[in-house]
Amino acid sequence: MALGTDYPRQDCGIARSLELVGERWTLLILRDCFLGVRRFSDLQAHLDVSRGVLAARLDALVGAGLLVRVGEGHASYELTADALDLWPVLHGLAQWGDRRTSPGRPRRTFHHLADGGDCGVIGADGRCTTCDSAPRPGDIETRPGPGADRTLRDDPVSRALREPHRLLEPLVTR
Repeated sequence: MALGTDYPRQDCGIARSLELVGERWTLLILRDCFLGVRRFSDLQAHLDVSRGVLAARLDALVGAGLLVRVGEGHASYELTADALDLWPVLHGLAQWGDRRTSPGRPRRTFHHLADGGDCGVIGADGRCTTCDSAPRPGDIETRPGPGADRTLRDDPVSRALREPHRLLEPLVTR
């Protein structure tokens, strides 16, 4: 028997949020969209998720108003304004996971582009360590961190993410 995906007897914002983004793969799909992954084939290759599960999760995210499908045929997916509001949650979760599994060696680092050549680091609280602002995702560049294991994956998305990349900018895969 499959587990339910709702929490009807929970009067809680976390429960309501989990109904939208709590299924397996959903947060990783959103993470990849923030990283600039747009195409179904790239999402599938990078996540190692079945076509059916990925299609169902993408349809659910479109239905929830978190993604919009763009184009016909080989469509791509873009984050909506509601999804962009999830950035602090995803960033915080990534920071929390790195602190617990690889202290002092984050897998990815995030930098505020507005602070010039030496971009300010986006700290665990989502604020720039240089100017103390909380930048929007489009103003952030991500890079592999000292804890990144470049030997784990060799799909086109992983190869592209080995270079600095601005969040939300479509990722070019080869």
